[in-house]
Order: sequence, then C-alpha cells, then structure tokens
Amino acid sequence: MDLFLILDILGTIAFAISGALTAMKKKMDPFGIFIIAFVTAVGGGTLRDILIDANVAWMRNLTFVYVIILAAIVAIIFRKKLSYVRRSLFLFDTIGIALYTVVGVEKGIAADFPAIICIALGTMSACFGGVIRDILCNEIPVIFRKNIYATACILGGSVYFLLLKFNVSENWVVIISFSVVITIRLLAVTFNWSLPSIYKKDAIEND
Repeated sequence: MDLFLILDILGTIAFAISGALTAMKKKMDPFGIFIIAFVTAVGGGTLRDILIDANVAWMRNLTFVYVIILAAIVAIIFRKKLSYVRRSLFLFDTIGIALYTVVGVEKGIAADFPAIICIALGTMSACFGGVIRDILCNEIPVIFRKNIYATACILGGSVYFLLLKFNVSENWVVIISFSVVITIRLLAVTFNWSLPSIYKKDAIEND
C-alpha cells in the first residue's frame, strides 16, 4: 500500500467521523448519520475527480465505502466516549482537511496541472465535503465564515510546491505540508485569527 493511498484512507476516516459527529449532534437517525458521514468523506474528492476527468475513487475501490461505514459505526458506538463532541469534531475535521489537501495536490500533479490548479484542487478536496455536510445539516459552511479554514489549505498546498523547489524528499514534503495546515488551523482557533471583514462594525451589530 503506497503513501498516497494511505493518506486517502486516513482522510476518509477523519472526515467520515467528522460527518457522523455532526449528524449525531443534529439527532439524526442511523441512515442520516451514514449519509452525512459519506458525503463529508467523499464529497470534495468526488468533485475533484470529476473536474480532472479521473475515475471517482470510491466508485472504483469499495475499500473507501467500507472504511466510511466502519468509521460511522465506530463514531456511533463510542459517541459517549467522545464527551467533548465539539472538540472531537474540530480535531477530526482539521486532520481531514490537512490530509485531503495533500491528496488533492498530489492528484493534480499526477494529472500534470499547473501549481495553482493543484493547490485549488487540494483546497477543494479538503473543503467541499464539509460544505455539503454543513448545508445538509442546515449550517452555514465553515469555509464561508470568517474562520481561517480554506486559507490554511491554500498555504499548506503552497508550502508543498515550495518544498519541491528545494528538492525535499517526498515523505518530508507530505509531512511538513500536512503539519502546516494543522498548525495554521489550530493557531487560528486558539488566537481567534480571521480574515479581514469587509463590513463595518455597526452594520454587523445591526444585523
């Protein structure tokens, strides 16, 4: 099993658990939990594969479907152990976007796209499963709020190509890029970083 497939499976697990936790927070039934886990795990990757005219991974390799089912079941069984659901959701979501950013960038490189397109594919892979999850759960998607989310993916993808310029070994490129996404996301939440607002303070308060 190569590193690329391992990353893809780990990202699928992280996002499936993230989706399942969100669904349980909304008190959905088991079918709803599975659907939200599924679209969270494969939504971004499916859109990415369609755009680059590649085979949709989970339709060709049922391992991903089995992994999602298992991850959803584990999340349901151990939901009481995950007493801090908000914290657990954040953790798995952050791990997921970091892993899928790297996977998306690597798929773009394999398809011979320019760096900026590869970074966009990485960001899309990381974020759009969460967008679908939040829409189905009647939430404003995290990516559209003031939080540093997609920005972390963009910076992580940019670091990936920067490291390639310096001929860093592939394993270290993956590890460092992954770590950059997680670090930026954690720091943003810890220190309440956000993108500049285009709205005046009084207008926000009136809303």
